[in-house]
Amino acid sequence: MRFLHSIRWFIALGIAGLMPPALVQAADVPYVPTPQVVVDAMLKIANVGPNDYLIDLGSGDGRIVITAAKKIGTRGFGVDLDDNLVRIAQRNAEKEGVADRAAFFTRNLFDTDLGKASVISMYLFNSVNLRLRPSLFKLKPGTRLVSHDFDMAKWAPDDKLSVDVPGKSYGPPSSEIFMWVVPADASGQWRWQLPSGDAKMEYDASFEQTFQMVSGTIRSGGRAAPVRDARMRGEIIVFYVATERDGRATRQEFSGRLSGDVIEGHTVIDGVKAPWRATRVSRGRMIIDN
Repeated sequence: MRFLHSIRWFIALGIAGLMPPALVQAADVPYVPTPQVVVDAMLKIANVGPNDYLIDLGSGDGRIVITAAKKIGTRGFGVDLDDNLVRIAQRNAEKEGVADRAAFFTRNLFDTDLGKASVISMYLFNSVNLRLRPSLFKLKPGTRLVSHDFDMAKWAPDDKLSVDVPGKSYGPPSSEIFMWVVPADASGQWRWQLPSGDAKMEYDASFEQTFQMVSGTIRSGGRAAPVRDARMRGEIIVFYVATERDGRATRQEFSGRLSGDVIEGHTVIDGVKAPWRATRVSRGRMIIDN
């Protein structure tokens, strides 16, 4: 897990005339391994388990995939452009007795099939993260992405932490770790019914979505109210609506799992929990290019 992979992309951009010469020269940075304390924190924040499949982009000496395989039992592989580092990673996996669960390949990360991953780890420059971002949104909702020190610009992380790294070889003696969960797309028009006395109340909702953040309006009984604190975390959507009921302000909470064009979960109002099932009647488009 290291800078070299990203650096070569910077150099390639420079050769193509797409970067200023100063940045091309600055790209000549040595291989910097991820400190073990950061490796452990990355695996923890992504909640990596034995049933996950981990892909490490820019795997260096293989320590992230090897640590996950040895300590957790996770299977996976790493890719790197440097043949020598790939050989080192393979030897390290054999030495640690996890070569059956941790593989390494000399491969360009942009040519790597990420479809098997439930977790992807990265130590890449911001510009490379942004080039990779459209491909990440094609992955199965719920896939976790964890990055050391570099973020995804306007795509805010779902979780973030700072780790003390005394003696770090560059910058301040700490590392930032960012974690995202690939969101399902909830944008579009939705409808559902909920009990209201002896009858059922009809609800119509319009959702817009930018990355994992959702906004919109719910209409029911001739009234409209904005959805509040709405967001996706993988396939799970949560939000609430502030309305008036029996002449008083009330808060109605919704949560559920999105699968295709159906959300199934529950709603809570005045402490009473009830089933909730919504159907999408027309699709929108999640915005991911900000």
